[in-house]
Amino acid sequence: MAASPLTIEDQGMQSNASPVAPPPQVNNGQSHGPSSSINPPSSLTVQLFRRVHQAPSSLQSVIERGDVEALKDLLHRDTPMTPDSDGWSPLHLSAHCGQTSCVQLLLSAHPDLLNRRTPKGSTPLMFAVRRGHASCAELLLNHGADPDIANTDRDTALYFACEQRNEPMVALLLRSGAKVNRSCSFGNSALHEACHQGHGALCRTLLNAGANPRYRNVFGIDPLFTAAQNGHSQAIQLLLQRGAELNTQALDGASPLFEASRNGHESVVELLLSLKADADRSNKAGLLPLHAAALNNHPAVVSLLLPFTSRGSVQRSGISPLHLAAERDHEVVLEQLIAAGFDVNAPLSEERSRNYSDHRSSALFFSVHSGNLRMARALLEAGADTELDVFCPLLVAVRMGWVDLTALLLQFGADVHAQVPEQPSSFAAALHLGLESLPTLKLLLDHGCDAEACFHCRYSPHPHPPPPPERPPRDELRRELLQLSDQFCEAVSRPSLCHLTGPIVTLLLDYVGQVQLCMKLVDVLQSCSLWSSIRLQTSRPRSLMQLCRLLIRRLLGVRRLPRLNTLPLPVRLIHFLQHRHHTEPSAAWGFSVI
Repeated sequence: MAASPLTIEDQGMQSNASPVAPPPQVNNGQSHGPSSSINPPSSLTVQLFRRVHQAPSSLQSVIERGDVEALKDLLHRDTPMTPDSDGWSPLHLSAHCGQTSCVQLLLSAHPDLLNRRTPKGSTPLMFAVRRGHASCAELLLNHGADPDIANTDRDTALYFACEQRNEPMVALLLRSGAKVNRSCSFGNSALHEACHQGHGALCRTLLNAGANPRYRNVFGIDPLFTAAQNGHSQAIQLLLQRGAELNTQALDGASPLFEASRNGHESVVELLLSLKADADRSNKAGLLPLHAAALNNHPAVVSLLLPFTSRGSVQRSGISPLHLAAERDHEVVLEQLIAAGFDVNAPLSEERSRNYSDHRSSALFFSVHSGNLRMARALLEAGADTELDVFCPLLVAVRMGWVDLTALLLQFGADVHAQVPEQPSSFAAALHLGLESLPTLKLLLDHGCDAEACFHCRYSPHPHPPPPPERPPRDELRRELLQLSDQFCEAVSRPSLCHLTGPIVTLLLDYVGQVQLCMKLVDVLQSCSLWSSIRLQTSRPRSLMQLCRLLIRRLLGVRRLPRLNTLPLPVRLIHFLQHRHHTEPSAAWGFSVI
């Protein structure tokens, strides 16, 4: 019964997880320095990182020491200002090291180096800004450095200043004419980066300089979305005051409220809801902010969203937050949703159910499949139906070998005789799936599972014909189920079960009357140590006590068997009817066989 379910990311959440930018790219197999989560590592970062691995030249050593006199001497001797192996000019290095006097000398002697670019497109101004050398940056700008030159990743000096949260540097660049709405990597503006950083003063500076609060990157994400995604309430308030849209949606349909809910930013969710953000606005996968909070285990956010989310919107989505909480084992969220009155029997829509190979439907199935006893109990106590799914949750629990979960489901009325769809067998499917676990088999038999059907063989008393050639499964959904044998004798004859055939048959005989073993079963049992006992039991008439026990249990029926303890009968008799021992009834009660 192994299933290969698709998680909710496979159903449309994956694009919401990091909608700002695709994963960073690797450059020549080298590790990069620090980078923004909006932008991949820039070429400038890579160059700075690589510098530490190079042996310095004489000119490089002079600049790094800030030896102005030595640099003057080199300039008087017309030392070539050729770039090094990384394409760095002496002016790049001076800006990188923050050597203002060296920058001044080089600009005077070689003004053509001012906007010289490395092979990756970086200018000396970018180096000074990235390193936070304000005096060097100001000197370069005063000499006419272009602040809007972009490197090969389309990053500008202004973007680097925002990335470094350097407000004075941002103000300097803006005063020098930097274009505030110039887009960088993936279409992000400087305001996107400031909102990502959550720097309110930076945001205000950029907005005052004319930054567009509704500017969208290639993913349809605006600065407000970015601020909500990263949990920055102050930036959100400022953006809304300057004309940002509250219910904006990215290309995948996610809203700022959705992103804040997904990331568990409680204060942002509270702020957005107070400003009338639409909690019923779904993304393109049909998921609401409540779904996102439940999936990612944010109980506080779930509490905030519950009063603002309509049940109709949840129903139209085709999936309940209960399904998501159960799938991810989020117990607190599940209990919240149950307490809020969510229908524990709400099914997945057919479209969403088809995303799972087992075609699951109920929240109970999710909890049983994950083996969560507490969540399954909470759902059952709230009224969950055990028979809503194509594959009964009881069969899942039995196949997984979870005895406690099996007992819980039986306690709440699960059908012990449930069959596997399109793969019926002559005996109970639960017994078939639980053959490897004797405690599970006994539990099923105690709850009324029909043991006698295991001994009905269509070929008895004749030998079994040769097995037909194996047919390949049509798809993964039925791969394991198609391996189920139609008859008990064939199931326990598999090589993997031969060592258990004797104990299994011995256990079953305690729950049947007179039965006959088919030739295939006899062939398997003759090689086991319990064969003598089994042959004796099946060759002589069963005791009257055993037959009476079977009749009483049959008359009580499967549904009433668990209530045997409530009958006004002697405890010893109740234990006998419940199969609390494995001895022959005559031995247990001291009577002779009639």
